[in-house]
Amino acid sequence: MSFRTILVPLDGGEHGRPAMELAFAVGRDFGAHVEVLHVRADPKAAVPLLGEGMSGAMIEEMIDIAARETDQQAATARKVFHDHCASYAIRLASTPGDEGLCASFAEEMGRDDETVARRSRLHDLVVVGRPVSGADYPSPVILNAALFESGRPVLVAPAGGGAMNRARIAVAWNGSAEGARAVTEALPFMKTAKSVYILTAESDETEGDAAPPLAAYLGWHGIKAETVAFSPAGHSVGEAILMECIKLDCGMLVMGAYSHSRMYQMILGGVTKVVLENAAIPVLMAR
Repeated sequence: MSFRTILVPLDGGEHGRPAMELAFAVGRDFGAHVEVLHVRADPKAAVPLLGEGMSGAMIEEMIDIAARETDQQAATARKVFHDHCASYAIRLASTPGDEGLCASFAEEMGRDDETVARRSRLHDLVVVGRPVSGADYPSPVILNAALFESGRPVLVAPAGGGAMNRARIAVAWNGSAEGARAVTEALPFMKTAKSVYILTAESDETEGDAAPPLAAYLGWHGIKAETVAFSPAGHSVGEAILMECIKLDCGMLVMGAYSHSRMYQMILGGVTKVVLENAAIPVLMAR
């Protein structure tokens, strides 16, 4: 298995650039086609529920303002894409070929979540930015749509961007079905890594001998993995996983997303929530 098609949503600002740059870096490694997708909001959908006293002229003015904003966002997204392709000599193509990395820009009007989920299903990998508190983009709605509705692995780019170091990869393993799916999807990355570490937390929810069977499984794929058991020691499991990644100098984390229900994690917190809010390295997630 390899990554031949990659989708990355791009808004009309600079906030989406880290995800786009990460998508291109992965695409270059695997000789993939990267589709950069900009979803335009329907200007009519930007008009709130009509209240008494709003004239037809006021409604038309609101629609015109929304239309100008969406036009500007689309133009900016397209410019960011073409400037990046020109700077790095990335070939533009919309049909399959065998000449390495290539890219295309797609634009569609609709809802972000529905459009991203639908189009993701025909790509091998989806790359999105890590949602940042207080910022409009990247939107958690887009990330959740990719995770829960696409059926595809999602690579979450850190807010600061930068190149991804895939030489040392960590796998957060708890034996869950979601974790197993993430491991399978990450095999193309792990096969080219110099070091792979299986991280297991010593907790009530993780069996102490969970890691060795996974190491044996990876061995059948030609991947030599080292098992690392750790104690959260006063930290949450998510925080401790990220601390172990720093200690081991890993440049990528692989993990299943929302082993507990999403509502449980939104209300009480959980490993996925903590990692998504704090990871400074790319995280490959799957459901």
